[in-house]
Amino acid sequence: MALSGQGRHALRRPPRWHWLLLLLILPIVAASLLFEGWTTHEVDGARNRRACTSPIPKSADNGDPVLRVTRNGAETAQMPFRTAALTFDGGPDPVWTPRLLDLLRARHARATFFLYGDQAARYPELVRRIRDEGHEIGSYTYTGGDLGSASHVRAQLELSLTQTVLAGAADVNTRLLRLPQTTTADTLCGAEWSAARRATDQGYVVVAATARSRKPPQGVVRQYSHTALGYREAKKLLDNPDIGQFTTVTGGLGRASLTSTASLTERAQGQALMWTQSVGHTFARSMTWALGIAGGLGMLRLVLLAFLARVHVRRRRRHRSGAPWLREVTDPVTVLVPAFNEEAGIEATVRSLLASTHRDLQIIVIDDGSTDRTVEIARGITDPRVTVVEQPNSGKPGALSTGLRYARCEIIVMIDADTVFEPEALYRLIQPLADPAVGAVSGNTKVGNRRRLLGRWQHLEYVLGFNLDRRMFEVLECMPTVPGAIGAFRRDALLAIGGVSDDTLAEDTDLTMALWRVGRRVVYEETAIAWTEVPSSLNQLWRQRYRWCYGTLQSMWKHRHAVVEAGPAGRFGRRGLAYLALFQIVLPLFAPVVDVFALYGLCFGDTAQAVGVWLGFLVIQLITAAYALRLDHEKLRELWALPLQLFFYRQLLYLVVIQSVVTALLGTRLKWHRMQRSGTANQHLLKEPVPQPTSLSSK
Repeated sequence: MALSGQGRHALRRPPRWHWLLLLLILPIVAASLLFEGWTTHEVDGARNRRACTSPIPKSADNGDPVLRVTRNGAETAQMPFRTAALTFDGGPDPVWTPRLLDLLRARHARATFFLYGDQAARYPELVRRIRDEGHEIGSYTYTGGDLGSASHVRAQLELSLTQTVLAGAADVNTRLLRLPQTTTADTLCGAEWSAARRATDQGYVVVAATARSRKPPQGVVRQYSHTALGYREAKKLLDNPDIGQFTTVTGGLGRASLTSTASLTERAQGQALMWTQSVGHTFARSMTWALGIAGGLGMLRLVLLAFLARVHVRRRRRHRSGAPWLREVTDPVTVLVPAFNEEAGIEATVRSLLASTHRDLQIIVIDDGSTDRTVEIARGITDPRVTVVEQPNSGKPGALSTGLRYARCEIIVMIDADTVFEPEALYRLIQPLADPAVGAVSGNTKVGNRRRLLGRWQHLEYVLGFNLDRRMFEVLECMPTVPGAIGAFRRDALLAIGGVSDDTLAEDTDLTMALWRVGRRVVYEETAIAWTEVPSSLNQLWRQRYRWCYGTLQSMWKHRHAVVEAGPAGRFGRRGLAYLALFQIVLPLFAPVVDVFALYGLCFGDTAQAVGVWLGFLVIQLITAAYALRLDHEKLRELWALPLQLFFYRQLLYLVVIQSVVTALLGTRLKWHRMQRSGTANQHLLKEPVPQPTSLSSK
């Protein structure tokens, strides 16, 4: 699995063919679920029998149990004197069918087994045993659906699929049929009679049961189930000394067998159907578990986020246990601003830094081979604290490495060239570095261009998904990423890990993980607020998140050995990497299939239950999001966009994860995807004043 080391990758276009694979898999999943729903009568159900509207024709109403229905009536037959045909409906059942077969073998009796097609597919060895021991096999339809109330398509499938399975399970075809939910011939009334006539038009002989009023010595067809009750009743009949012959239906009538050997093609089709049903059952069961586990984990994550965010707030009020405010940090700071074609926002970024309350600054703008007016604009800012460095294009890690060589201060702040700092942000950002164990500090990134729906979705994601996550990560001591938009570092910590690596596309994540592995803590400072510009189109969002996700995968692979290390590195590995792997990789990979299963449940299952579960999850999301917005001093009115985010935005991010994982598995190297800037990082800040966080002294 080639994830780390871009230089060791062959430079290829990102894979495209796997989207075709996904489009193929999802219809297969949908088809499997529909077939499973069909077998359980959730799709095109035929559970309930219609009330009889008309009696059976007089020609059939003579008590005879065997019928061949014609347009003008019926041809009927009855068992001869002292002959009993034992018939067993349903099954094969793994518990009672073998016991029934043992009983029949002990009494040297033969019987007719009317089998469910789906049960025969599950237990083909029992079907073969029935055949091998000389018993007769008939059809009880595929799922036991009532043919009188079934649609024409379902009625056809109930019969044809049963034939196909019997061919695959025991190499037989049968023309014997018993209609589910019927007993004696007179129960074939109304719609059942029409179903019986359609079946006999296809060559079936319909077998009912003899009325209970007819004594067994007079010749009967008895109907039993694959249950304890059926076993007892069959044993009682077999013990009747007045019956001379226990035989099959056709044997009792003296007719040629209505079962025949299936062809090679029919057997192959039967085997394929049995395999498909097995896969469908297994998939449906696994998806039920997966949906429950995924839902449970999602709920657990939200509760955990809210709980640990509260713990984080309390620790802040107690001066953060384990990281006390030893002193006020007023040391000089070097700010590195890597820039490539950032003419739209570079001036606002630099001027926001110059307006910081922390005045002792060295601002280094590293122009990474821009082809626009970035250098000209940066050089036009006449302040001695601003230095502009030019270099050929080498990517963001290379630009940051160049900036480090020019840095004069022991505290390094790295930011993006589209980030606008609030006046207090820089001062607040560096205060946690008073603790010598802290190697890096993550600031609080807010979305500036949030006026449109896509911006609002990302705003909610930043507040709920990123900033709330960072509170949890600080409490658990496993912060995986100091964002490139706003982060402070100790110079000696950066030198200890060899500076900024270009091994991955997520240099900020790689850098943060490396700091944990050398024993440096990483914390979150929510009062250090910077405003950033997020993608304003789906194409830009896709490219950005694709790079982020792929870079995160590279970083996780690069630092995978942290899982078995001791100290801070081990805590990060076992907590942070495990969290990322579970909630940002594994669950999103299964999300499309789970969503298809959830949609199936909504359409064909218990709709009220499905809607109730989704609404419950939404309520918890809303409560958690409201708490996150409150902690970030944001307005609750933004919550209206959350349900839409769950429907649309989340699916996009899931697809990004799939694309990234496939790219990583193929070892494809990605180039840097740069976002087209429009200089709107401070759009929201200019539109309305943002409530200021409480002062540090109150913490």
